[in-house]
Amino acid sequence: MSSKVALVTGGSSGIGEATAIRLHELGFITYAAARRIERMEHLTKLGIRPLAMDVSNEESMRSGVEHILAGTGRIDALVNAAGYGSYGAVEDVPLAEARNQFEVNVFGAARLTQLVLPQMREQRSGTIVNITSMGGKIYTPLGAWYHATKHALEALSDCLRMELKPFGINVVVIEPGGIRTEWPAIAADKVRAVSGTGPYAPQGNAVAASLVSESTQRRSSPPELIGKTIGKAVTARRPKTRYAVGYGAKPMIFLHGLLPDRAFDAFISRAVGMPS
Repeated sequence: MSSKVALVTGGSSGIGEATAIRLHELGFITYAAARRIERMEHLTKLGIRPLAMDVSNEESMRSGVEHILAGTGRIDALVNAAGYGSYGAVEDVPLAEARNQFEVNVFGAARLTQLVLPQMREQRSGTIVNITSMGGKIYTPLGAWYHATKHALEALSDCLRMELKPFGINVVVIEPGGIRTEWPAIAADKVRAVSGTGPYAPQGNAVAASLVSESTQRRSSPPELIGKTIGKAVTARRPKTRYAVGYGAKPMIFLHGLLPDRAFDAFISRAVGMPS
């Protein structure tokens, strides 16, 4: 495994950080990419290679991939873990913010994939791992733009999997449930800022409270669970196409497929404490 090379985005915290550590433990030469490289000093001490990268910037992504290829000659695993959740009512969220969320959550992953694929096709091997969410299969109120990005990344991954099969390249989707990271607090702050006042305030404050409630945080799974799952996927000869892991992921996806739309609407509304 010492010759295998992995690039993990969002490497400064949460799922990306846990994944970088796990792949390093498995013997990958691991590059952890993030905008805030100063937050990855502890990873450097472990032997992980930090890489300054902004997945919404073309030159940043291109130079990052070129740096890895110049140093190692290959990339065997790309883990697209960079992303964020921007909540708020569709009417309230500025389209510039909606576009930025797509830029980070979808187009950044797509462009990095484009950049690593020529080398993967040449070596006729590799694994692309896209982190979506159980939110790529379900939906919650005031999360329209976030869920739209994750649903889009799911569809992109399915098409990509079929395209890359002849070249021996795997495409894997990871669908985390509730995970203990910075994400819920950031999403809660955003929904309060955007829809915490005005006509959607009752919904906005209910959603924000549910995101950071003590019970939610207590039940959420550690990011290391996702890191281990990704490690399993990138070392498997024939990985699953999807892994739904973490608090609530499998039951929520199952319920969405089982219940009629309005019944699922009612279930989710109760779960997040939406006002009637």
